[in-house]
Amino acid sequence: MRVEIKEELLNKRTSRGWNKPIVILLRTIGILAAVIVLFLAIVFTVDVISSKSEQRKIESYGQLVTVDGKQMNVLIEGEGEETIVLLPGYGTASPALDFKLLIEELSPFYKIVVIEPFGYGLSDGTEKERTTDHIVSEIHEALQQLNMEQYILMGHSIAGIYGLDYVHKYPNEVRAFVGIDTSVPTQPGMDVTFPLKTFSFLKHSGLLRLMMNVSGDAYDGLPFHDQTKEQMRMISLKNAYEATILNELKHLSTNFKEAQSLTFPKDLPLLLFIQGNNPPVEGWLPLHEEQIKDAVHGKVIPLDGGHYLHHTQSKEIAKQFRAFMNEIK
Repeated sequence: MRVEIKEELLNKRTSRGWNKPIVILLRTIGILAAVIVLFLAIVFTVDVISSKSEQRKIESYGQLVTVDGKQMNVLIEGEGEETIVLLPGYGTASPALDFKLLIEELSPFYKIVVIEPFGYGLSDGTEKERTTDHIVSEIHEALQQLNMEQYILMGHSIAGIYGLDYVHKYPNEVRAFVGIDTSVPTQPGMDVTFPLKTFSFLKHSGLLRLMMNVSGDAYDGLPFHDQTKEQMRMISLKNAYEATILNELKHLSTNFKEAQSLTFPKDLPLLLFIQGNNPPVEGWLPLHEEQIKDAVHGKVIPLDGGHYLHHTQSKEIAKQFRAFMNEIK
């Protein structure tokens, strides 16, 4: 009888000894979960309040044109006889402000038209799939609304893909194509699948704002006015990873693949500025030299700087561009 009682007491003590660490672990997990939920709630609330406040602070610029029943924002500066149409790289928050330094160099000599595609800058978003065909036709419709009949197409990054399609569809309108570190259809690594749901979560949870705030000033050291930097920051937070931008990312691989069958027309003047030092892709120079090899008037100009060459090399781009246009005349 005494032995049974001792065994029962021993079992209870052992059970209590095992239960105590488990209880502590569960409590710790519960506290951590509560802290995470509270943290996410605070981040989300701050983002909602900040977004509403910033929406009132964003200053309008340019003019709105109706395209496919929606409003597309376009900036026009300069009064030159020839027109340059500027197209942005993928995800550029505010094309009109992002190209500001280059516009200042070119507008004394040319009429500059900056297109902000749907989802960019102050333009509306759209539910239409972001295929090259749709994007190109929308840009063309905007230019038609503005009565632009002859122009030079100048674009950054992904505009190299859309530009290829554009010059084939509207050959009688485009006088020349100028690339600013433009994408090439055959460049490697463009068959990747992006985590779109993760990007959407970052956006709508407010974590994207937190990440951008922690990473610091994206335009630090660049010759933009502080007011322009602040406007670009607020517009970037407004547009980043929105549905239209994510849909374009969804079609990125397909758009590159479909462009592989295209080359620039031989008789189209072709000037390509590329990142000369530390290029983003191995063989960056040969890829672009391949694009101009059959052009009657074709030239590749490597420049020192990052992918956004127009942020640091706007004067050189404008100088070399004007010289090139004088040569082909």
